[in-house]
Amino acid sequence: MDFASYTPKEGLTEEESEVLAAYGGKSEGEILRAVYERAAEGKRNGTLSNEQIDAFCAQIAPMLDAAKRKKLKKIAEKLKSM
Repeated sequence: MDFASYTPKEGLTEEESEVLAAYGGKSEGEILRAVYERAAEGKRNGTLSNEQIDAFCAQIAPMLDAAKRKKLKKIAEKLKSM
């Protein structure tokens, strides 16, 4: 996944666009940790729903190869079980 050249689809919120722009040049591990930490915080404080997690995954999955989609699904399931 190349965040530097990613052009968001129509419908992203301003916050989502800012988050995507902030991760340009970061390693995959850094991005995954940051996204997971932010999502886990949202689940803990009630500002992130399972439906929002599913929507995020549906939007990101087409940009990933099969192995990364599998990893995304595993992370999403872990978050949704919180």
